[in-house]
Amino acid sequence: MLFADKITYYHPSDEKAFQHFQKDLKNKIQKYRKKNQPLVIVCIGTDRATGDCLGPLVGQYLRHQTPLYTVYGCLSKPIHAQNLSETIHEIHNTYDNPFIIAVDACLGCEEHVGCITLSNMPLFPGQGVSKELPPIGNLSITGIVNSFSDSNEEIIQNTRLHVVVKLASFISSAIETSFIYPVSYPRF
Repeated sequence: MLFADKITYYHPSDEKAFQHFQKDLKNKIQKYRKKNQPLVIVCIGTDRATGDCLGPLVGQYLRHQTPLYTVYGCLSKPIHAQNLSETIHEIHNTYDNPFIIAVDACLGCEEHVGCITLSNMPLFPGQGVSKELPPIGNLSITGIVNSFSDSNEEIIQNTRLHVVVKLASFISSAIETSFIYPVSYPRF
C-alpha cells in the first residue's frame, strides 16, 4: 500500500490487500459517518465503454435489497454524465443528510493500473475525459483500469474487461463482507 494525500492504494494481487481495504473502509465509515446517517453507495459509469463499466458492475453485484445501504447505479440503470446531477438531487431529496460512498473507474499512471483507491475525499467523475461534473461522496473508491494517454476516451473504450471485472469483484466483495455476509473474493 502506498499513501498520498488521504488516498490509499490497494493492489488486489497483494496477499493482505483485501483485508486491509475492508478494515480501512470500515474504519473510515465509522470515523466519518454520523449515527443514523443513511448510507448510500453511488456506482458511476456506463456499460457502453469497457473501461467505464466498473461502477455499474459494482452496483450490479450489490443490487440486492438490504436495510444497511442503498445502491444507485447498475448495468440496467447506470449513473453517468447525463444523469449524475439529477441522481445527486434525488438522493438528497430522498435521504436526510446521506453518507455517500462514490465508486468509479479511473485512469492512472502505469504502475497503479489494477489498483484500487480509497479516500475520504469526494469523487470528481469525468476528469479523465475532460468532463466537468459535480463532485460526489463523503468517501470515494476508484478502480484504476488503465493508464493516462493523449487519447483517454480511446483508452477507456479499449480497456480489458478482465481488469475491470477483477477490480469490481474486489470492491463489491469488500463492501458486502463489511456490511452483509461473508463473500470470498474473487467472484469470477
